[in-house]
Amino acid sequence: MKFYTLKNDTKLPAIGLGTWKSDPGKVGEAVIEAIKAGYRHIDCAAVYGNEAEIGEALKTAFAQGLVKREDLWVTSKLWNNAHESDKVIPALQKTLTDLQLDYLDLYLIHWPVAFKADVDFPSKADEFLSLEEVPIIETWKKMEEAHENGLVRSIGVSNFSIEKLKDLLVDANLQPEVNQVELHPLLQQDDLLEFCDNNSIILTGYSPLGSGDRSQRLKKEDEPNMLENEVVTKIAKNHDCTPAQVLIAWHISRGTAVIPKSTNPKRIKENIESYEVELTDKELAELKTLDEHYRYVDGKFFEMEGSPYHNIYDE
Repeated sequence: MKFYTLKNDTKLPAIGLGTWKSDPGKVGEAVIEAIKAGYRHIDCAAVYGNEAEIGEALKTAFAQGLVKREDLWVTSKLWNNAHESDKVIPALQKTLTDLQLDYLDLYLIHWPVAFKADVDFPSKADEFLSLEEVPIIETWKKMEEAHENGLVRSIGVSNFSIEKLKDLLVDANLQPEVNQVELHPLLQQDDLLEFCDNNSIILTGYSPLGSGDRSQRLKKEDEPNMLENEVVTKIAKNHDCTPAQVLIAWHISRGTAVIPKSTNPKRIKENIESYEVELTDKELAELKTLDEHYRYVDGKFFEMEGSPYHNIYDE
């Protein structure tokens, strides 16, 4: 198993189990299977709607001695309707209650986007709050407070561009330890990786396999399927492994963490076995040619008419 050492000397396991889109009734068993398979990193979020079931699974895993709490890394994320300063800690406490934990290893601001407190997802523009109304630094200060109070070991962000990271670094007392973003050979984000490396921020890649199981309404026509890409499948054949294992191993080769999601026991096991796939320089060069800055999660769902959010990735 590979770990990345954060600025505060905690160690983030490079491969984690993603739980976005994991169905109720399946996610708990997936967490148990993952822990049995050797995972020590579970990625969660309040908005995924499954933290209570994950909490029951964690309680079972600890009770059965499958893993000790101190040996398991658990991440969660602050949803967009809890960015106001008086909402951050209560949202975190709800997550801790659902996960049946005393602390998180990592808590992230899920998006640089704010909603009104009673809105799960806006259906009209006046349900948003702009970043002038709720600046990211206001939210961040409460994240720092959660850290100071021992509720979280590390804090970070998700879906932040270089520009937004720079803005945050100016006024933050604690720098973000992690930035979780969409990352895969079609979206390599070299400039962001270089910036994060230079500032000791670990990049974690979500949707590393292309997120083919996400909601149809979030998909575009003729989306590329990375699992069927000719370069990826050829490399998989070279290593007698799956295309998914090639895509996960690509992250490890670049020094980024990765959180593939699955509820299938066989694929859960295969995904963590990606540690054993060592890509050659030639294969990495071939994968390098695939970069077309293609986003499966393009953020357009925040861009309804009248919304204060457009071009959230600053591109």
